[in-house]
Amino acid sequence: MALQEYKCPSCGGAIEFDSNIQKMKCPYCDTEFEMDAIRELEEEINREQPDDMTWDTGGGEIWQEGDAPDMAVYVCRSCGGEIIGDQSTGATSCPFCGNPVVILGKFTGDLRPDYVIPFKLDKQAAKEGLLKHFKGKRLLPKVFKTENHIDEVKGMYVPFWLYDTDAQAHIRYRATRIRKWSDTRFDYTEISHFSVIRDGTLGFDKVPVDGSSKLANDLLESLEPYNYNDVIPFQSGFLAGYLADRYDVSAEESAPRANERVKQSTEDAIRNTVTGYATVTPEQSSIRLQGGKVSYALLPVWILQTSWRGENYLFAMNGQTGRFVGNLPVDRVAFWKWWGLLTAIFSVAAYIGLWILM
Repeated sequence: MALQEYKCPSCGGAIEFDSNIQKMKCPYCDTEFEMDAIRELEEEINREQPDDMTWDTGGGEIWQEGDAPDMAVYVCRSCGGEIIGDQSTGATSCPFCGNPVVILGKFTGDLRPDYVIPFKLDKQAAKEGLLKHFKGKRLLPKVFKTENHIDEVKGMYVPFWLYDTDAQAHIRYRATRIRKWSDTRFDYTEISHFSVIRDGTLGFDKVPVDGSSKLANDLLESLEPYNYNDVIPFQSGFLAGYLADRYDVSAEESAPRANERVKQSTEDAIRNTVTGYATVTPEQSSIRLQGGKVSYALLPVWILQTSWRGENYLFAMNGQTGRFVGNLPVDRVAFWKWWGLLTAIFSVAAYIGLWILM
């Protein structure tokens, strides 16, 4: 037989029934609770359920004979990365590490994508995007712009799993309101505690999780969002002139990341409805998916490999929207100059503040 223990929301101590006042009372901080409120809380706790975030991961179909007669698989000699291109592609280099790749053979296997977003921007736009990426970077070495050499610019379709679902949320919060007043003798503070319950349903369409382990998740997520109004049924002809990364992370393996994104977005949206309190602390959260399904899509990305002073730099551009990301080197001399200037400014501000208060 399980025993139900009630915690005081004020101090965390165990509360118990006080027969003198006919209320629940905390023996540590003397906070009192009405029996009706405790009963309602108990009923609410008994109704609560754990998360249920499962998906129908049947996205993609098996390639049919004749779907991709001119497609071949290329394998990197160095990192082992596999990419897909047309058989007319000659010697090329790996978009992940820059080393040469060789033709492995005719493309077979994997799932056929459900959707594709075609490239909207060309290679020249990718090069111009790199130059724009340099602008406004005060700590970028000045010679990097002129000495940095673009080794390779590759247009590549990156595999993504797209998750659609309705998320049913049930979240319970502990909240407080604070009232203060004074008389001629004392200052008073009254803290009222509330159990706040929210239920709601949010719809999610095409939550993307990349299906490639060769490109960093944070790099690809930084290229979001894509405009999914441009999604169209997949045709192998869209791959002509481009490469396509082969997925090596399944929909099942990618589901935890989709769950994380759906859960966080749901909890943030529900939390924004809880207003008018001094403090709000989540106590229990249940996210249950309804009709969660997954589809397989290829999304356009330009990959730029550059080198400078023996170091390689990887940049990426959203092939639909032009959003550009990538890490840049830092001029150490400029960094310490800025650090010194900021330190001097804060020191002067602190001195002025102290002088005003004296």
